[in-house]
Amino acid sequence: MAQMRICFIGDSFVSGAYDDDCIGWVGRIAAAARKRGHDFTAYNLGIRGETSVQIARRWRAEAEVRQSPQQEGRLVFEFGVNDAREVAGKRQVEAAQSLAAAREMLHAAGKWKPTLMIGPPPGGDEARNTRVKELSGGFARICREFALPYFDSFTALSASQTFIANTRSVDGTHPSAAGYAEWARLIDRWPVWRDWLP
Repeated sequence: MAQMRICFIGDSFVSGAYDDDCIGWVGRIAAAARKRGHDFTAYNLGIRGETSVQIARRWRAEAEVRQSPQQEGRLVFEFGVNDAREVAGKRQVEAAQSLAAAREMLHAAGKWKPTLMIGPPPGGDEARNTRVKELSGGFARICREFALPYFDSFTALSASQTFIANTRSVDGTHPSAAGYAEWARLIDRWPVWRDWLP
């Protein structure tokens, strides 16, 4: 089976904030791949509160030191909700700036290693959801331009009976373990992910 190192790069949803099991969706899909027999190492490079602009400054250096010529390396990105958050009535990162940062990252990443993106999820704040949905659409267009796979978490989880209610029971933004488990199940069934780790 595959010997692989995958860096998961992004924000608090990558690090698994508010998951009492402390593994989030990343740990769950990694564990499922290991159970399928893959010699696979997951590096969690999620930092809570970070925006696309902050992630763009650090991702390459952090990913490079975790690669090896003896194993195949790949990259998974997830970000966007912090960009769309309003602080004191002002959006943290304007949409054009978010898309520019995403374009820079994804173009460089795709030229370097096989790369995919997990889109930002919905939450309990409807006004923010409108902004996140717009960003998700922009990220999807950028991924299409660079022929990178994009998993539309916003659409998939908005259709869920339980995910948004789960975030409202936590902090209005993050899910609990149950919400991360639902998100992980969707990602783990995604044909693109299973092409990487069948």
